[in-house]
Amino acid sequence: MAVAHTRSIALVGLSPSVVDVEADISPGLPGFWVIGLPDAALGESRGRVRAAASNSGLPITSRKLTVSLSPAALPKHGSGFDLAIALSALAAAGDVPAGPVSETVHIGELGLDGRLRPTPGVLPAVIGAVRAGSPRVMVPSANADEARLVPGAEVLAVSSLREAAIRHGAELDPEPVEAWPAPPAEDDDVEAAELADVVGNEEAIEALTVAAAGGHHVFFVGPPGAGKTMLAERLPGLLPDLGTAASLEATSVRSLAGDPVAGLVTRPPFEAPHHTATAAAIVGGGSGRIRPGAAVRASHGVLFLDEAPEFASSVLDVLRQPLESGEIRIHRANAVATFPGRFQLVMAANPCPCGQYESGDADCTCAPRSRMRYLAKISGPLLDRVDIRLRVRRTTAAQLALASTSKRLTTAEARARVQGARESAAARLAGTPWMINAQVPGSWLREKARAFPPGTTAVLDRALERGAITMRGYDRSLRVAWSIADLAGRDRPAAEDVSAALFLRKGL
Repeated sequence: MAVAHTRSIALVGLSPSVVDVEADISPGLPGFWVIGLPDAALGESRGRVRAAASNSGLPITSRKLTVSLSPAALPKHGSGFDLAIALSALAAAGDVPAGPVSETVHIGELGLDGRLRPTPGVLPAVIGAVRAGSPRVMVPSANADEARLVPGAEVLAVSSLREAAIRHGAELDPEPVEAWPAPPAEDDDVEAAELADVVGNEEAIEALTVAAAGGHHVFFVGPPGAGKTMLAERLPGLLPDLGTAASLEATSVRSLAGDPVAGLVTRPPFEAPHHTATAAAIVGGGSGRIRPGAAVRASHGVLFLDEAPEFASSVLDVLRQPLESGEIRIHRANAVATFPGRFQLVMAANPCPCGQYESGDADCTCAPRSRMRYLAKISGPLLDRVDIRLRVRRTTAAQLALASTSKRLTTAEARARVQGARESAAARLAGTPWMINAQVPGSWLREKARAFPPGTTAVLDRALERGAITMRGYDRSLRVAWSIADLAGRDRPAAEDVSAALFLRKGL
């Protein structure tokens, strides 16, 4: 009996698990079986592996071949196990030295001609291999740049199964093949939308700056043409570059989603799903491999829901748990996928179905009950998790005339202010698990608030007593007050900062 083994990586969400791939050649009826909870795409690897091996001059044995993927109870998805299955089978037959094959983690999908195709999820898979103590990883050449982003990884990039066998010591003559091309990567250095293009709405611009400084969620309400979408699209430009850990995580999400990766994502991502999106499209899902949704792809960036009341209420409410925990967990019968979910939510809405309520230049045709029902599609529990809520007015002719002669805040200037505020917050939060104000729990904030001068939080206390805000709203207002103080360069919030934070929360 001949048995050989190697390793690959299974991804459940963004969580990698090392999988032992064992190939056994034994007496019996000829056949090729793959066992260990493979999905349909992985079960079809038998046909891909046989054709690829034959066309590479290394035909798979015609005897009984059993390939086991362990742990057997772990669901395994996708075609990224092809290379591991093929090499373990060839090693069991003695066509490839078994020692080097067993010491290497293999990731890659085989084409029928033996070439290796680019495979989604290579970056998180290589991260998992390095963390598991297996830094030697073989990947398709199209994924080489992506795999080399992981510190400590020893990357072997190959273009075909025959080249992979030669790299492991097989005595074969090399045959040049045209490597499968990597898909063109998106340019991460796209110039940010300019904040100075926004005319008027100084309150909204300042609120956007506060949101960027503290990582707060925002809800803009205003008539069509007031500039809600313009403001939301400019928020990513106000955010600082991603740190190392955030950059690696955002790039891993992009890789898992199947988007081309040529380098680390350094700028905060921006996702704006259409209002017809389903809950699975927003947070992720799928019947087989659980794929990341828009909220996951927006991690460490901005998720913008334009015309928020047009989204189904059930779709909006799936965001309640991620907004609180910063994590998205998707449960299936045989697995639980965990994704990062720490994003800034920006919602925009018209004040009524026709959009003209209080617009100043047109009569609203909506009944009062219709207006109430329209905004009520955004549930109270979801809205309670949004720190800043502001009404945006249309630009007037006077503001437009003044804009041509006055100096307006630019994106670069606003980003510098935000960077300074975040540095102040990071220094204050040194030694804690948090980096920005939006991450700080209420218990910690209230403990620090006891040292405030008497009367600083009086306006919040009165609002809480009257029932105007909840306890969650009280804590979130304190977070916003800290962000306002950081932007102003103060050591701690003053009474006017707390009042401004309450105004931003009750600005609708």
